[in-house]
Amino acid sequence: MRLVDVNGFYAPLGGGVRSYVDWKLRHAEQSAHEVIIIAPGPEDRCELRPGGAIQWVASPQFPLDRRYRMLMNARRTHELLDQLRPDVIEASSPWRTAGIVAEWRGDAPKHWIMHADPLAAYAYRWFGALAQRSTIDQMFGWFWEYMRSLAPRFARIVCANEWLASRLRGGGIANVDTIPFGVEAGIFTPLRRDADLRATLLKSCDRPESGLLLCGVGRHTPEKMWPLVIEAAAAAGARRDIALIQIGEGRDTHVLTRTIGSNPHIRLLQPIRDRQQLATLLASTDGLIHGCDAETFCFVAAEAAASGIPVIAPSEGAAKDAAKGFVSQYRAGDVVDATRAILDLHDCHDQALAEAREHARAAPRTMDDHFNDLFAAYGAPARRAA
Repeated sequence: MRLVDVNGFYAPLGGGVRSYVDWKLRHAEQSAHEVIIIAPGPEDRCELRPGGAIQWVASPQFPLDRRYRMLMNARRTHELLDQLRPDVIEASSPWRTAGIVAEWRGDAPKHWIMHADPLAAYAYRWFGALAQRSTIDQMFGWFWEYMRSLAPRFARIVCANEWLASRLRGGGIANVDTIPFGVEAGIFTPLRRDADLRATLLKSCDRPESGLLLCGVGRHTPEKMWPLVIEAAAAAGARRDIALIQIGEGRDTHVLTRTIGSNPHIRLLQPIRDRQQLATLLASTDGLIHGCDAETFCFVAAEAAASGIPVIAPSEGAAKDAAKGFVSQYRAGDVVDATRAILDLHDCHDQALAEAREHARAAPRTMDDHFNDLFAAYGAPARRAA
């Protein structure tokens, strides 16, 4: 099968979508499929990869985050699709990318991978203090109309979790399938827990070994809600021996630094690119806390569950579904309730950790499982196209 993924979110310094695409290319290499990614870049060029290629299309930068570019050139994208003659085509973005794919006149089946929920990521956050989500949905009725107008032109719309799938069905979109993601095989496990590393991290946060060590992982952007997490950890830390390390970077680092202030119990760490090193750190903490209520899958929550640690997650978004194991929920966007969830975990963290480790003993769903199910759903023959 030659699969062409028209991917408006792929970028060399991107987050979850970049990881997803890289996994898909590796899976293709192992499974006799070919995956070609059409992605926005600084210039037109083809970059060969094991399992396929990245076909970059010259595109302008995204003004709100200069790591990303905007795939806007429909004519060039259609030319590439005509040349590549895919067996299956995917669109990855609910914005212009989906429209470009829908407008292509080729006969390959088209599928829409929902890597983002724009209303949850932006509109609910911007206007949530002023109106109920049902009201905001009415305000953005044009977005739902756009989605409903495009949906029939795709064979299916693929979601990674039932939370997002149910949102789309509630918006009047019928052809939705849930094909859950998973974790990277053989990386995340409770066996990586390192007591010395845990003690070192707690000491760096001026906390004793008897304290609770929380971890947050993700880029520093507004939708990730890190100030809420930091404020909750600080409030809980004023009452218990609680430390928080946050691993990430991004345009809002200065906001996080200002929110932390002089608090010695909360630290920002640079991103960890080595997956095994990240897996060791996750397994060596006492819990993951997540703030974003607009996740469409939340890889790090699934990785934390596979590492045998509890997860504190908002009541909206996919983090609570991705974790599957011991999950303590708090009301999305509510710092007081997030503080309560942290204190609850502190007060039962030995039991919570034991339950999370027991849950992690079962073999977790992997990304290979996801791609096997996804490619099987497409039903195209495996082949290497010339």
